[in-house]
Amino acid sequence: MGRFIFIGLGLSDDRSITIEAIDACKKCDVLFAEQYTSKVSPGSIERLEKMIGKKIQILRRTDVEEGAPLKFAKDRVVGFLVPGDPMTATTHVDLRIRANDLGLETGIVHGTSAMIAVPGILGLQHYKFGRTITIPFSQKGFEPTSPFEQLDNNLKQGLHTLALLDIQSAEDRYMTANEGLKWLIETSAALRPQAITKDTLACVVARAGSHDCIARANRISELITYDFGKPLHTIVLPGKLHFQEEEALTRFAAAPKELFSADV
Repeated sequence: MGRFIFIGLGLSDDRSITIEAIDACKKCDVLFAEQYTSKVSPGSIERLEKMIGKKIQILRRTDVEEGAPLKFAKDRVVGFLVPGDPMTATTHVDLRIRANDLGLETGIVHGTSAMIAVPGILGLQHYKFGRTITIPFSQKGFEPTSPFEQLDNNLKQGLHTLALLDIQSAEDRYMTANEGLKWLIETSAALRPQAITKDTLACVVARAGSHDCIARANRISELITYDFGKPLHTIVLPGKLHFQEEEALTRFAAAPKELFSADV
């Protein structure tokens, strides 16, 4: 019976991959990777190929959604490499279900995900986060408001919101934090003007896990013009902050102390 192994690459580059993941790659007969849910830095895949002594084939989103790599696992061990943790994307969960339907044994080698790393970089408490949202690129005929509605729901409950930013890998287009903040301001103005304004506290983490990671917390008016450098970027909209979280944001994300009231 074949095996299909989901392998997390971790954050940033080839140095983020775990020893367990390297061992799993070496035991695979065929290796695939995707770079459409996130990406690792240029050259990482090539260096990883040299490290494990195997070629890695990059798949398009349509390849994964159509289950193309599954046909190779009938009587072989196939590794599917994913930036971050392999089970944070719904397309990957679907792929695992389809593999199971085919009678394949599946396995998971976890990797560090931005969903865990970003709150940690900022010093925010993970259990205080509500549902994660993704801010989309605006397209003609496609202007979804559900991400904002979920954000608004989180804020009403005092919960933090992790906002992932849209990726269009086929066009090598990655939303910046500046674009994401602009979307938040414009969408709030159209739906609920007082929810998000230029005075709202927001946090941005650029290139989580890399040596040049940047973390900043400030009013949106200050962040929206800041140069965060190359992607990937992530936004966090804090809900009700604990005093320790406020202290962490001032120390590790350069938040001005005057943003926080003394009685919180």
